[in-house]
Amino acid sequence: MKTLVLLCALGVVACDATAQKSALDRPLDEIAKVVVVAKGLDHPWGLAFLPDGRALVTEKSGRLRYLGKDGKLSEPLSGVPKVDDGGQGGLLGVALDPGFAGNRLVYLSFSEPGDGGTAGTAVARGRLGERGLEDVRVIYRQVPKVKSGNHYGSRLVFDRDGALFVTQGDRYNQRPLVQDLTTDIGKIVRITTDGGVPAGNPFANKPGARPEIWSYGHRNAQGAALHPATGRLWTVEHGAQGGDELNHPEAGRNYGWPVITYGVDYSGEKIGEGTTKAGMEQPVHYWDPSIAPSGLLIYTGDAFPDWKGDYFTGSLKFGRLVRLELDGDKVVKEERYLGERGERIRDVVQGPEGFIYLLTDADPGSVLRLEPVRGVK
Repeated sequence: MKTLVLLCALGVVACDATAQKSALDRPLDEIAKVVVVAKGLDHPWGLAFLPDGRALVTEKSGRLRYLGKDGKLSEPLSGVPKVDDGGQGGLLGVALDPGFAGNRLVYLSFSEPGDGGTAGTAVARGRLGERGLEDVRVIYRQVPKVKSGNHYGSRLVFDRDGALFVTQGDRYNQRPLVQDLTTDIGKIVRITTDGGVPAGNPFANKPGARPEIWSYGHRNAQGAALHPATGRLWTVEHGAQGGDELNHPEAGRNYGWPVITYGVDYSGEKIGEGTTKAGMEQPVHYWDPSIAPSGLLIYTGDAFPDWKGDYFTGSLKFGRLVRLELDGDKVVKEERYLGERGERIRDVVQGPEGFIYLLTDADPGSVLRLEPVRGVK
């Protein structure tokens, strides 16, 4: 059994849900208590803490709110761009500018409606006031907009140079465009704070390629974090039936979708050419069956000292919080919590006090907080 557990955690073999449940689940009440911070949100999607201890929370339907330190939610803030909230679209990721203390700039990722029923991932920037965003403008638009309501990606992460990573997806029905560098479909892009192309982008001087592209071959990356020690970008992305991935996307690299994958189509049919191909990257870790990962945290706090350096992602499919221990680039242990609650976890964020905050994807959805019970064993 111990051998099987390790192989499951490493993604070496495919393990059914029953085997994974018995091997990986652990009661969270041995480690932390769950506090309901706020309720009544409409599919909350992103959370970002402000220097004063409050937070901004996005709702898929297009609302942005303050979340007070006391858990009270403000009325919806003004200045939010119009969103297409059909399917998986809406108001999605949120991030603060690295210089927020001085410039008050906030970035929002959202599904922007286009002509003829099309839509695309977009990023807007605005200056935050007490009642809303001011001087709002769209600094990035995915090319092309397409007719699809799914796979927008939409996590926002700043690197150490102050450039902004934007994760995106294949828009579900646009697989042929994922490997095409003339489009942004299925790409992670890296832009400046005003939407320009920063130094170091791998395709900036490649004729015909979109200069904002950082990496490609992604299906739908809905979690992203910058490693606190290395500065490396890490992501989690959805596979189809199986094949969810943990990656650290590198400049110019091809992550394979839809040519290689560890998943199969929802029909059961094979996708692409197999699981490996020269010139295409392997995931650091993959899940089969899928957990539907969303949100990504690399924990650095003191509230749970034994979790320092561990990776956390939500599971939309099984309603769990997933913790990964890594040794370098290898996952050596996986644990899952909160299965008894049965709530889809959309985002995982570290708070200023070192507690871990979770968003539950529902209407009504909640903000949850994990507080330590005793030292983690």
